[in-house]
Amino acid sequence: MATYVFKAMDLTGAKATGEVEAESKQVVSDQLKQRGLIVLDIADKHSSKEIKLAFLERIKAQDLTIMTRQLATMVSSGMTILRALYVLEAQTESKPLADVIVKVRKDVEAGLPLSDALERHPKTFSPLFVAMTRAGETGGVLEESLMRVADQLEKEDSLRRQIKSAMVYPGVVLTFALSVLIGLVTFLVPVFVGVFKQFGGDLPTITKFTVALSNSIKGYWFVWILVSVGAVWAFRKWKSTYRGRGQWDAMRLRIPMKIGDIVQKVALARWSRTLSALVRASRSSRRSTSPPRPPATASSRRRWPTSSSR
Repeated sequence: MATYVFKAMDLTGAKATGEVEAESKQVVSDQLKQRGLIVLDIADKHSSKEIKLAFLERIKAQDLTIMTRQLATMVSSGMTILRALYVLEAQTESKPLADVIVKVRKDVEAGLPLSDALERHPKTFSPLFVAMTRAGETGGVLEESLMRVADQLEKEDSLRRQIKSAMVYPGVVLTFALSVLIGLVTFLVPVFVGVFKQFGGDLPTITKFTVALSNSIKGYWFVWILVSVGAVWAFRKWKSTYRGRGQWDAMRLRIPMKIGDIVQKVALARWSRTLSALVRASRSSRRSTSPPRPPATASSRRRWPTSSSR
């Protein structure tokens, strides 16, 4: 099967574009006509030779929140999930998110539930996102569950922004101090090396260490760069493992100067918000799936004795 790129237009005049895997252009045209679209152009998709960088392919939390709210709105208006995914695929401005939506839409077309299709993309949709979507599908309250997920994503993004804004000043101070230290060791210390030699005698240990550090940075600067890059890569690799993640979290909780307390409060706030969203979703699912109570009849009502019957 080949991949085709199409341009079409619906009955209202809105344009739609996308990609479809099919055996021929005629099959693509038939599929578009079944969806009520007017075919404008169908072309083969040529393989791209662009260089893709991982940090540029990340999906922003804001784009994911907007997509979730749009999906909830379309589902609540009576639109089918498949049709809503087609609309999101055409309207989403984020290219990485649009590619994920295309894969989800294909899985839904193949017969998978929406929650199972989302579960195939753990880097984009968190376990909370999948669990609440599955609860909404089971209880018939998918739009409410998606709205709660959007609220959760929005609050987490707001909390993340607050933390980043609070860390801007310490980060700038540390970066400036490190830059000044490197500049002093690289350019200023060699100036005093000749002065130290004129004094003669044995230099202090800390002075020897400073001079050796200066010589190593000037003579083997490429080694320092390789070591720094390797240390960052090893740290990220270690933190991505289950054991490393637990050890890193334990270390963060022990950071002095009240930083560990802030980390603990942030984790507690996220846990409480997640638990609240799951409890609300489970209550809505249970309430919607519970059978309705039969109406009370006159014979089923309990008759209390009155004063006249005593």
